[in-house]
Amino acid sequence: MARLLIGYLLLRQLLATMGLTGVAGAAQTVRPLLAPMGEAAAQKILPDLDQDDREELRAVAAATDNIGRFFGEDVFIALGAVLLIQGFYTQHGIELSPLAIALWALPTAVAAFIIQSVRIWLYQRRLQRRAAAGRGHA
Repeated sequence: MARLLIGYLLLRQLLATMGLTGVAGAAQTVRPLLAPMGEAAAQKILPDLDQDDREELRAVAAATDNIGRFFGEDVFIALGAVLLIQGFYTQHGIELSPLAIALWALPTAVAAFIIQSVRIWLYQRRLQRRAAAGRGHA
């Protein structure tokens, strides 16, 4: 399950970094594909997933998509957010190129990827501990 979600996070972030923010998303990918695949993978870990578990997994999948897009898109220099940031700084007498803004966004994107990957991994570990304990809830 963690590999699926982390792999999607990487794909989503790379696509957003290239300016392809409309290629994947909640309506096109998360609801019809990623969340059901994540649920199936989670059921292999913990066969007795209840509705709360399913909802939490769907939320993790949606958060993964949002984080991948949000932090990936600021690395693409021709995106509106980067140009908005540049315009704001220009109004305040600070000249920055879109490339400089994108390069400064890169460490944040990497950090967001690492943090969300750890969160996903910890979520999977929690399911594994519950399965090992043989009970429904932690």
